[in-house]
Amino acid sequence: MNDRSNQVVIVTGAGGTGCGRAIAARFARDGAAVVVSDINDAGGHETVRLIERDGGRAVFQRADVGVDGDARELVAVAERTFGRVTILVNNASAPFRPGEPLEHWLDTFQTDLLGAVFCTRAAIDALRRAGGGAIVNITSISALWHGRRFGGAAPAYDAAKAGLLRLTTGLAALAESDGIRVNTLAPGWIASDGPRQYWESLTPQQRLERHVPATLLTPAQVAEAVVRLARDTSLAGRVLVWWSEETPRLIEWGDRGYAAYAEFIP
Repeated sequence: MNDRSNQVVIVTGAGGTGCGRAIAARFARDGAAVVVSDINDAGGHETVRLIERDGGRAVFQRADVGVDGDARELVAVAERTFGRVTILVNNASAPFRPGEPLEHWLDTFQTDLLGAVFCTRAAIDALRRAGGGAIVNITSISALWHGRRFGGAAPAYDAAKAGLLRLTTGLAALAESDGIRVNTLAPGWIASDGPRQYWESLTPQQRLERHVPATLLTPAQVAEAVVRLARDTSLAGRVLVWWSEETPRLIEWGDRGYAAYAEFIP
């Protein structure tokens, strides 16, 4: 893990213009070989082109991570092409649909939660063969809310992202048994296309009234945080929370998830 030129990184959902592409490019700049994955073929090839333009190494493998066979083949392609897998970034996410009609729930679970499970399961075997490595899951601050005071709920998305939190903490023991560290980043609002366009359409006063953050995280900031989680050997099973207007902070290990109770009188 210390020789960055020997790192082989799989980044799912890296065919768009947001965090996945930024994460892939960030690892490539340090000399890692990157396997770019997405269901968007044109976008995935564009990510590879941009990495190669800057002198990096990358290949594109189309994969619907919500299909177990695709996830397994993605990991297999990385090993066949570059000889190993040392880092997996589970970034792929279905379209965000506030108010999510019931018919979209399965799509969200299939990509955001099962996709990460399938990729993680396949990657663990590859990481063992490589002598260890790291997995970074991308969740969301929406998984932390115990109910929303201001609306905007997306039940399937929130539940899937909450599942990633527990997947991460539940796999903490892999660090000791297999040298595989699993951590997760829970970012706030990010300046990817959709959120940025909505954010820019509001005045500062409207943002305040609608409880929209005054600033947005950039994909580059998210990428830096992911790289840190992947390379910091002191971290395993940890959740890094980055509210848009604050500094990134780790949730304490063993945190019970609540600070106070309301009285319940039978």
